[in-house]
Amino acid sequence: AGVPDNTYSQAGTRGYSRRRTRVSAAHPARALVTMSAAPPVFLGSEVMEKHLHRASLLIPSLEAALANFSSGAEGGVVQPMRTVVPVQKYSGFLGVMPAYSAKDDALTTKLVTFYEHKKDSSVPSHQATVLLFDPRNGSLKAVMDGTVITAKRTAAVSAIATKFLMPADAEVLCILGAGVQAYSHYEIFTEQFSFKEVRIWNRTKENAVKFARSVKGPVQVCSSAQEAVTGADVIITVTMATTPILFGEWIKPGAHINAVGASRPDWRELDDEVMKNSVLYVDSREAALTESGDVILSRAEIFAELGEVVKGTKPALPEKTTVFKSLGIAIEDTVAAKFVYDSWSAGN
Repeated sequence: AGVPDNTYSQAGTRGYSRRRTRVSAAHPARALVTMSAAPPVFLGSEVMEKHLHRASLLIPSLEAALANFSSGAEGGVVQPMRTVVPVQKYSGFLGVMPAYSAKDDALTTKLVTFYEHKKDSSVPSHQATVLLFDPRNGSLKAVMDGTVITAKRTAAVSAIATKFLMPADAEVLCILGAGVQAYSHYEIFTEQFSFKEVRIWNRTKENAVKFARSVKGPVQVCSSAQEAVTGADVIITVTMATTPILFGEWIKPGAHINAVGASRPDWRELDDEVMKNSVLYVDSREAALTESGDVILSRAEIFAELGEVVKGTKPALPEKTTVFKSLGIAIEDTVAAKFVYDSWSAGN
């Protein structure tokens, strides 16, 4: 029948990978080996934070990935639309996001869940795992905590958009929302840009107060979204809102908005006035026209993908009021996962 010999290989902070060797009793001279050349490793959140301690480390590879994505077949990015499975009983969703980058020679898929936890705020609204494969043979190389990747790559892409689109004399940063994405955006925005004032609003005020006390640097907690937005030069919306929380009448002409929440076709963060009176940039035209309620329901015209701006084939218009609608695309996870895995491998 065969004698199993099981070995477990541990990596990261926890977990294991497994290989199995079976020797046939009928043919003892011939070992039947069922094992991968290198068993997959698990890289937990602590390892991910260690090798991705600053989101800005991803900016060069993300800029290249966005440009490649917006270059069509020439860019070497293969990325289908995100598949989303509704879990209606619990008001949640499971997303599947595969991508391959020929230029990076990287193949991944991300599994991400997003739930609005109205009763249990201790559980993150977004949780994710990234699977990294060897593109040469399809072997699984690593199972990686995807929550860190999602938070940091999303913030880094917003910072890239802001670099191109914010007004030259920007002084006031406003963040609407106080969850994981608020923290990751604050971290990279205060590192990359010089704002004289930072404001935050959250529908649950105690979470905004907690945010202000937790981060490095002064943050003004505002009692209303309007108070936070009025006069702001750069606005970041990172909420679980399903109806608009940002209105055009509040917005300073020439401001730049990074709209990160509202990732479903019937969800909104921005009202029609914001969408129709701003120059609209997106990470993916296809995704925005399929997944973004802000774009679909307002019928706003998309001016350019961010990758086209990075490439220089479409202009950045920082003198205009601009919106970057960020849905998050799989190729961003691919290059981020490769970055961390390469860094981890170099140290091991």
